[in-house]
Amino acid sequence: MKSSLYRRNDSFAKTLAKVFLILLLSNTSIQAQGKPEPIDYSAELPRVPALAPEEAAKRIEVADRYEIQLVAAEPMINSPVAIEWDAKGGMFVCEMRGYSENRDDAISRVRYLTDTNRDGTYDRVTTFAEDLLWPTAIFPYKNGLFVADAPHVYYYRDENQDGVADDRKIVLTGFAMSNVQGLVNSFRWGLDNRIHVACSSVGGSVHRPGKKDAALNVRGRDLSFNPDTYEFTVTSGGAQHGMCFDDWGHKFASSNSDHIQQVVYQDRYLKRNRFLTAPSSRLSIAADGPQAPVFRISPVEPWRIVRTRLRVGGVVSGPVEGGGRPSGYFTGATGVTIYRGDNWPAEDRGVAIVGDVGSNLIHRKRITQETIQMKAERMDPSTEFARSSDIWFRPAQFANAPDGSLHVVDVCREVIEHPRSLPPEIKKHLDLNSGRDRGRIFRIIQKGSSTRTNPDLSTLKSEQLVALLEHPNAWHRETSARLLYERQATTVLPELVSLAKNASIPQGKIHSLRSLSGLRALTTDVLKDALDDPHPQVRRHAIQLSEELAEQTALHQKLARLAQDPNAEVRYQLAFSMGEFNHPKKAEILTELVSKDAQSKWITLAAMSSLRDEAGEVFAKLITNNDFRSSAAADMLSSLAQMIVRENDAQQVSTALESLSKMKNAEPSFALPLLGKFRDIQQETVKTDAFQKQFDSLITITIKQAADSELELDQRLIAINSLAFGDWSQVQNPLVALATQDPSSLLSTAALRVASQFNQSSVTDLLLEGWNQQTPDRRKMVIEAIFARQERIKVLFDRISNGIIPVSEIPRSRYTVAANSRNAEIKNAALAFLRETATVSRDAILKDYRTAMEESGNPNDGRVVFRKHCVGCHKVEGQGYELGPNLIAMKARGADAILANILDPNLEVNPQYINYILLKVDGTSATGMIASENATTVTLKRAEGASETILREDIEQMQSSRKSIMPEELEKSISPQEMADLVAYLMTAQ
Repeated sequence: MKSSLYRRNDSFAKTLAKVFLILLLSNTSIQAQGKPEPIDYSAELPRVPALAPEEAAKRIEVADRYEIQLVAAEPMINSPVAIEWDAKGGMFVCEMRGYSENRDDAISRVRYLTDTNRDGTYDRVTTFAEDLLWPTAIFPYKNGLFVADAPHVYYYRDENQDGVADDRKIVLTGFAMSNVQGLVNSFRWGLDNRIHVACSSVGGSVHRPGKKDAALNVRGRDLSFNPDTYEFTVTSGGAQHGMCFDDWGHKFASSNSDHIQQVVYQDRYLKRNRFLTAPSSRLSIAADGPQAPVFRISPVEPWRIVRTRLRVGGVVSGPVEGGGRPSGYFTGATGVTIYRGDNWPAEDRGVAIVGDVGSNLIHRKRITQETIQMKAERMDPSTEFARSSDIWFRPAQFANAPDGSLHVVDVCREVIEHPRSLPPEIKKHLDLNSGRDRGRIFRIIQKGSSTRTNPDLSTLKSEQLVALLEHPNAWHRETSARLLYERQATTVLPELVSLAKNASIPQGKIHSLRSLSGLRALTTDVLKDALDDPHPQVRRHAIQLSEELAEQTALHQKLARLAQDPNAEVRYQLAFSMGEFNHPKKAEILTELVSKDAQSKWITLAAMSSLRDEAGEVFAKLITNNDFRSSAAADMLSSLAQMIVRENDAQQVSTALESLSKMKNAEPSFALPLLGKFRDIQQETVKTDAFQKQFDSLITITIKQAADSELELDQRLIAINSLAFGDWSQVQNPLVALATQDPSSLLSTAALRVASQFNQSSVTDLLLEGWNQQTPDRRKMVIEAIFARQERIKVLFDRISNGIIPVSEIPRSRYTVAANSRNAEIKNAALAFLRETATVSRDAILKDYRTAMEESGNPNDGRVVFRKHCVGCHKVEGQGYELGPNLIAMKARGADAILANILDPNLEVNPQYINYILLKVDGTSATGMIASENATTVTLKRAEGASETILREDIEQMQSSRKSIMPEELEKSISPQEMADLVAYLMTAQ
């Protein structure tokens, strides 16, 4: 009787048998003729014809209460990837006609569309700019247009306003071009009167022409620039394609498999303190996860079905897509946009819109916010906001339009796929240019609403533009604000001041305040009123704008009172902005904010970014507050202590040490890490006997707790971890005693991990002691500790060379890293070990394991296998850690896809999961996946939730291993039957 797993994969088995038959016939031909006959797959790869624009529109299902309308199509436009409207209401369309392999042909362009008969559809077109390579973003400004065409950002001028550019110049350059799907994109006008840019996944070293020495690395971040001077600065962000703001200036982004992210802080604040460690500024906020399910209605393309079959049979390399089921979750998320128009129902304003170009659909989420971090929840159960049965529908970007609707940019391509992911056997039968001569722009409106033609704001007087700052449609507000900035319209300052206080909507007040800022006309009186505004977002922006008048003491009292503001975002902004003020009560305000919000990592981060000369005073106020003691408080105080020590300001150190001596009745687990931070520096400066006595007393108590078998396990583990702050002479014996106990004990492994942090030669012997008895988890930890220091690597390699430790028991990925060492001895030994451990081909291993897949797999046994081998990097059914890809989402791609990715993790590595090596200035190293980067730190993530945040100050070199974080050669740990059980479990888990 067939197992349930086998029944589910019956079609897979039949397909596999067919492939093997094809291969057998092919081999027979080889034997008969002496050379292979290529198989022609053209009969299985019928072209999917394009639909006429009007027919394509009919194939799109839209949610109730909405309808979709065509507003522009070929031959007027081709391959659109971005749109923007100028102040006259004309629409610029960025055409990436060179996608995906014809960049150098310079056939891309920008078109300019107008609606001459004002019927709501565009009927006249001119070519504004041509001879472009891979243009991806545009933005109108004054008499011209900014165009992103990596590696450059151009400014095109149209002096006579005839819709055709007269000349161009490069204003920024250095954007990387290594991935056609990861280029600079999404120009957005910010409330700060700057143009914001998404730098995408490939980043770059960006600079002004002729100023390469002033280049800034934008990897993992974005930038903004002044549209008049082209001065630019790095900003938080770094997602792949799609970036936007909501009405309040909150920033959102999207990436292929992480469809909606919130950017929670501005990078510029962190730059003030180079010793501040910080979490990622970009957070996944989808309640249903980054790779959330999607519900397509379009058929799978024939080429995907054939490619899947060939991968299953091992004819071509690449991850298997489950018998033609490559979808079901976000893989091509793009163009995140917050709807901010006035056409849709009021309750749908502010929803997030995200496209998935691979699944031919548009997804929407409702965003809610309780504190700092937001949550985005699906609005359309088991369906989508819009979806098409036409595989040519490729919604790549969206835009809030002058008519209050949402416009959809449909690239309209037969094939959306990176060329390198297509095997030659298939690619030669496809036309990757198919659709180059097509392209559509749709608008989504509330059903039954009347058409509203685009207004011409360019001819309005500045007074009229001020009135539009409180218009219900965001396009009117933003365009009016931009025009006031372009004109530097100082004649309307009284009107702006009046609107800042009396606007009918809070968005109007914010735009008025920001316009005054852009005209350099903010006053303390205006800001004092705004700081008292009933709407929290107005207060938040008023706090930030007060930074421009930081020397005005008239604002100080107002700001001090806001430390007790009931809104968390207001307090969050105040904590950041205080760093810009020479406020007489700065230390008191920041102490109050931290005391009130100790559980908020964001508000404590903001407060610490604002601390410089006040750090010691704030530390002292908090450390002597007996009520301010919790795990969150301990983490915050530990980070603050590190800042004080690294700054090494004598006054701050003295203040902090004095406060530590007054700390009473604190648990050793709370106090010892804080004392440990100051141990070395006090020996160099103060050398107080009281400090050492206090420190030694806590160490003695902690040693007893670590050894006390009557205590709970968690308490003993906390005590063991606290021993890391002692002197080696004090903690060596208890750590060695614990570490050499039962190697499967959590206490033993914890003690060994703590011991590994000490740079002592005896530690290396301790790490390697009893190698054969070490559990897999313990061995992983040992290997991590060994490869962190070169002197330890030498000892390990000596033992391998002498046959004490088998060469095969060290992952090849570690040898690969060591082979790049600057130490010739380590490098040569690693290369020799790599040659010695050369493995059989992945194809052969996959073939053996696929045979096991034909037998029964037991999901219950598979759950055990998962929890033994996979929980360190993956989370299923609430068990494990979310380091690697979502395995539940993987099941939509089929059992063989899971198998292929487990046994050959480097087959096609998503850049998100690349393992990096960081060499530190102290000679140690660290490895892991880059989880985030900001102005001051780089955070690496590793298995079992481990992470390490490293100050940029401490990094000498950072390089990619070009390998996945997932370990290779899992076949050494998981038998074929166990693999069948594991896959069965993953295919049934929820």
